[in-house]
Amino acid sequence: MNQNFIPVCEPTLQGNELKYVTEAVQTGWISSGGSFLKQFEEKFAAYCGVKHGISCTNGTTALHLAIEALGIGKGDEVITPTFTMAASSNAIIYSGAKPVLIDSELDTWNMDIDKIEENITEKTKAIMVVHTYGHPVDMDRVKEIADKHNLFVIEDAAEAHGAEYKGKKAGSLSDVACFSFYANKLITTGEGGMVITSNDKIAEEARKLRNHYFGEPRFLHQKVGYNHRLTNLQAAIGLAQVEKLDDYVEMRRNNAHLYNELLKDVPGITLPPEKDWAKNVYWMYSILVQPEFGMTMPELCKKLKERGVDTRTFFIGMHKQPAYFGDDPRFPDTTGNYPGSDELEAKGFYLPSTSHLTNKQIIFIVNQIKEIQKENREENANK
Repeated sequence: MNQNFIPVCEPTLQGNELKYVTEAVQTGWISSGGSFLKQFEEKFAAYCGVKHGISCTNGTTALHLAIEALGIGKGDEVITPTFTMAASSNAIIYSGAKPVLIDSELDTWNMDIDKIEENITEKTKAIMVVHTYGHPVDMDRVKEIADKHNLFVIEDAAEAHGAEYKGKKAGSLSDVACFSFYANKLITTGEGGMVITSNDKIAEEARKLRNHYFGEPRFLHQKVGYNHRLTNLQAAIGLAQVEKLDDYVEMRRNNAHLYNELLKDVPGITLPPEKDWAKNVYWMYSILVQPEFGMTMPELCKKLKERGVDTRTFFIGMHKQPAYFGDDPRFPDTTGNYPGSDELEAKGFYLPSTSHLTNKQIIFIVNQIKEIQKENREENANK
């Protein structure tokens, strides 16, 4: 890591990555076949407490596979938060269905569960939750609504590897769950994703859809499938990463606890949530900048960058995306009011969150925040 610049996130590669990749290369299994794919899928599924893992090219294709494996398509609706990365809504649209947007609650930054039921229609087929920034959704309440209305539940757990809800791992709390292994996630394959489920039929359908829906004989296709396969080279990295996942979760949580301790008395800074029933893995250590801080979130981010500290702003709600401003029947309604999402967007940003971030670096980052606030107050006092 460049001592003069602390990035928001870097991959942590501290296990058997090189050993396993070398083995894959030496055996010639570098594409969509090979032993590391099966090992990676089985080990990650077992870690999450489910039966099946179906690896794929990224978290977005994982969502796409999961939605289509549930039989959701044209004319259907899927309830999902507006405050998330676009992949969640895009995957619904890819499948021909329509995202129905729900605002966020400010105490967990997740979907406001109180607003789900009023948005259910005869077209609703599923509720897609997103465990925002590594904090799980209150899944008992979601499942109660889903059971009442006979809906599927999908977990977008792209940011929640190792997170827990009442002692159960994210990914085991729904009909089907989806993970991303992008380079900034707790574990990575560079690019990659996985669908996990304990439902045999969903798993079989997802596997077929992932691989062009090959049948018997091989070149007979009963449905239009996709080329969403992960490679054995990527799975080799993934297996090494899963072996270290508990360590990386502990590292992120330790970093977050140090951030919390150092920032808790800074006026105008709201710390990330962690409910007593939740284990937050702090995919990104995220804070809100309140008016009491003395400057806006963008102003603080700019000052931090000048001092060598990288940051990223929060998601922009799906209701504000120009891509969805049109009359396509798959596009979500963007005319509603989403004050929770808007507030998070206006105030929130990530601080550096790499698993192997050092205590010295965290102390430096927090000292910069405190110094920026102090200098700003002194400057305003002298005006």
